[in-house]
Amino acid sequence: MVKVVTQDNELAGRPARSYDAWLEALARERPAEEVDLIAGACVLAREAHRGQTRVSGEPYFLHSLAVATILAELRMDHETIAAAILHDVVEDTEVNVQQIEADFGPGVARLVDGVTKMDQIQEFPVGSEKNKGERVRAESLRKMLLAMAEDVRVVLIKLADRLHNMRTLASLAEQKQKRIARETMDIFAPLANRLGIWQIKWELEDLSFRYLEPHTYRNIASMLAERRVDRERYIEQFVSTLSTELKQARIDAVVSGRPKHIYGIWKKMRRKGKDFHEIYDVRAVRVLVNEIRDCYAALGVIHTLWQYIPGEFDDYIATPKQNNYRSIHTAVIGPEGKIVEVQIRTQDMHRLSEYGIASHWRYKEGVRPEGSFDEKISWLRQLLEWKEEVAEASDFVDQFKSEVFADRVYVFTPRGNVMDLPRGATPLDFAYHIHTDVGHHCRGAKVDGRMVPLTYALKTGEQVEVLTVKTGGPSRDWLNPHLGYLATSRARSKVQHWFRQQDYDNTVASGRAGLERELKRLGFTDVNHEQLAGRLGFDKVDAFYAALGRGEVKTARILSALQGLTAPAPAETGPAAPLKIKPARQAAGAIQVQGVGNLLTHIASCCKPVPGDPIVGYITRGQGVTVHRQDCSNVLHYRTDARERLLEVSWGRAADSTYPVDVQVTAYDRHGLLHDITALLTNEKINVLAVNTVTDRTEHVARMTLTLEIPDLNKLSRVLAKIEQLPNVTEVRRRPG
Repeated sequence: MVKVVTQDNELAGRPARSYDAWLEALARERPAEEVDLIAGACVLAREAHRGQTRVSGEPYFLHSLAVATILAELRMDHETIAAAILHDVVEDTEVNVQQIEADFGPGVARLVDGVTKMDQIQEFPVGSEKNKGERVRAESLRKMLLAMAEDVRVVLIKLADRLHNMRTLASLAEQKQKRIARETMDIFAPLANRLGIWQIKWELEDLSFRYLEPHTYRNIASMLAERRVDRERYIEQFVSTLSTELKQARIDAVVSGRPKHIYGIWKKMRRKGKDFHEIYDVRAVRVLVNEIRDCYAALGVIHTLWQYIPGEFDDYIATPKQNNYRSIHTAVIGPEGKIVEVQIRTQDMHRLSEYGIASHWRYKEGVRPEGSFDEKISWLRQLLEWKEEVAEASDFVDQFKSEVFADRVYVFTPRGNVMDLPRGATPLDFAYHIHTDVGHHCRGAKVDGRMVPLTYALKTGEQVEVLTVKTGGPSRDWLNPHLGYLATSRARSKVQHWFRQQDYDNTVASGRAGLERELKRLGFTDVNHEQLAGRLGFDKVDAFYAALGRGEVKTARILSALQGLTAPAPAETGPAAPLKIKPARQAAGAIQVQGVGNLLTHIASCCKPVPGDPIVGYITRGQGVTVHRQDCSNVLHYRTDARERLLEVSWGRAADSTYPVDVQVTAYDRHGLLHDITALLTNEKINVLAVNTVTDRTEHVARMTLTLEIPDLNKLSRVLAKIEQLPNVTEVRRRPG
């Protein structure tokens, strides 16, 4: 039998305002004792929240009822629904956990207590408000993951709570709307996706998108609304034709139009670089069948009726997504030459797609299949295993986001076991995924039997063999993000943890040597280390060196701090700083001249500054302002003899600008050296303006000077670090001005 189903494309409506009517609806589907427990929770919550209202003026109890309604729609068990109704009473009223346990049992009490603990975020005594925010956010996320590992229903309640908060976000101030929407898009929506709860995931994304990109959201929504009548009429005809053909083929199926979601349409427009009218799945149909074999039979009927579009076919039944999503996707050229996307799946696949991990608590099933549940959240337990090793709170948040967002690659061990890693993972990430000690002692790797560098990006289906040594430990180069040894925060945190355990004095010495090497390479000759440490939040310079030695301070942070440091004070005969003039409007272009509006500027050829360098302007005669690095030898002369012609300047926001930089390379001469350097620069998309090479035949040493077009200081650091890794290269540095 073939059934045709119509679906509403609007967001889910608000829950019934009468909880009596809501309970009556539950009673038609659930046993009386379960409904009695939920009803008792309603009585307690309504009384406890009496007189409490939300910012919108709505009684607070209606929020609790709305959260419970969302979970009831997911077909959650009665304990979860009761806990959802009571989820705020412990924190916001006089009711305690002991009273809930006495009235509703230990299961409900445990869930309410879990939600309450997640909401009570611990404050940390840290130095800056920015770091404090990162620590609080990371601790909040850790508590969420801990709660999920113990009982995932706690987090399902939080997801439902966040969904209703997003539905009612309009009553808050705009700044708070954007902050909550960004957190929802970054954490809660991908979490719902990872747990397979598509029904919540798409609505969280659409609601977040509405507040983060209101103009784009309204444009797409209006385009969907303009064509809605015609589109629905077309889909009805398509569904009718397909239903008739499936019935004739004796395939039992339910065929329906599928709602489209604004954020999903926008993502596809951006990913494919196409206009709204070129997106295939604005018109979409779903086919639900009983057996897997019927999926492929239905696919055959569809491809017989209409021509399919190559490149738009995905078989997620044969190769499920990371969140266990299974379905067949195809796009065909339907009647009138219009594109229609068709999803084909079984009823069981559809329930798992809609409810995800929530399907484990469907009340009709009676018991949970524990094995599949453990597989579903095993990645959470892996996160929690290393959470104490991360150096910075932000690293934990970054790792969580990478775990839930990243595409995955599946590679094999030599014994044939499958390892699941984020896309871009290297053999070194693979080694640390196997065991921490394997990673520490890794010195090489084979992929499909051939040697590859440790920076090689693994691909699905490859077999990886790690080559280890008995002694030794990680290299500090592994922590350099420019070199590409590690792609996962999990592996990086293990390397950082290893260095934190080493001898403090050696770590300090190593950190200082690494800093001096990096500053020398970038051409910073007179940087005060104490001032630099202070700008990065360290009270003592040795603590700064130790953090560097352990790999806890990222290169980008050092470069950012360097921008605020001025050149050392000159002789007492002149003042220490250039003449200050009151700021004017920002000048258009790459350089902003303080106080004088738009002026002709050009980069000094003596020192060739790039964005990120501390700079100063010098007023020339007839050629505008020349921009120098603050430590340029010519500027030191100007400070004494021409102070009045110095101006404060800063880097503007001109896009896609590059600047010439002279780089010196010293290496033992060998065949192909220049080719290797230029090939590396080509891969980094760096243009070479000039090359000058001088070779000392007696010492077999080549000295090269390359003039490169560099967009900023961070890119320069990355390029210099990579050149230094080439065989036979002994030193790479920026040529001083």
